[in-house]
Amino acid sequence: MRIISGTEYFQIEERTAVALGKFDGIHLGHRALLNRILEQKKQGLLAVVFTFEPAPAAFFAGKSLPELTTREEKRVLFEEMGIDVLIEFPMNAKTAATPPEEFIRQYLAGQMHMAFLAAGEDLSFGDKGKGNCELLASFSHVYDYRMEIIEKVKYHGKDPAYHGVEVSSTLLRSLVEQGKMEVVAELLLDDYSFYGEVVHGKQLGRTLGMPTVNICPKTDKLLPAFGVYYSKVIVGTGEDTKCYKAITNIGYKPTVDDTKTPVVESYLYNFQGDLYGKHIRVQLLSYRRPEMKFESVDALKAQMQQDIQSGLAYHGIG
Repeated sequence: MRIISGTEYFQIEERTAVALGKFDGIHLGHRALLNRILEQKKQGLLAVVFTFEPAPAAFFAGKSLPELTTREEKRVLFEEMGIDVLIEFPMNAKTAATPPEEFIRQYLAGQMHMAFLAAGEDLSFGDKGKGNCELLASFSHVYDYRMEIIEKVKYHGKDPAYHGVEVSSTLLRSLVEQGKMEVVAELLLDDYSFYGEVVHGKQLGRTLGMPTVNICPKTDKLLPAFGVYYSKVIVGTGEDTKCYKAITNIGYKPTVDDTKTPVVESYLYNFQGDLYGKHIRVQLLSYRRPEMKFESVDALKAQMQQDIQSGLAYHGIG
């Protein structure tokens, strides 16, 4: 996959099928849109994702905002899906003020040779977000491209509380912050995950006979409700990939640490070895309980043992 990042001056010579959007969390609605441009590859078009860096919300807020899917995670997902070109278009005072008509003429038609566009119903772009699907449709005959508006996808999964609700990044953010990982996984077609390098902690778990692996979540990654989760931990890549059933705590560890640096700490069942310095993926499956501060280390140890036993039952480990 070709990545064009940090510049508004680029050129794609081939005719393209373009998906335009923010893509915060690659959910069912996004996948419906992306599948349409991937289908156009059969017609000889390049599948191109056009997104913004930083995200418009972060740019206008003047600060970094946590995302469901980090830039690095998006790159991996888009490549796995078969996207040919990813454009991380720079969001700044100049580009944000581009008139929508000029945005279409210069970037979409001119620099990208767009032949097909897939967009969501609520798409907005250009100066003050005045560009929309109606404007794009009105210019399709001028610049010779086809356009398809993708209707909102509604949830009809296992949780009846959300039946009929439109799938969106806003909904996903709320679900993550509530720790509703089962619904999140349905909307993402994947488990909500954290990637990182295993770092040294205070090694309290090891002294308690329950060694854990720690990663520090990236500052631009949206954190779920602090607490304990049933989880899986993926170690390695390709043929060397191994998956371990686990239980994970996300939070500040208030009983033993008075800092305010969140950590993702996992106990892996049936694991022997050293993972320090290794890159792992922690997949959150289900929320068990909130983070708690205990009166003593012994009380913490007792609760950890209960959590581990509960995890054994959850994972069906005899």
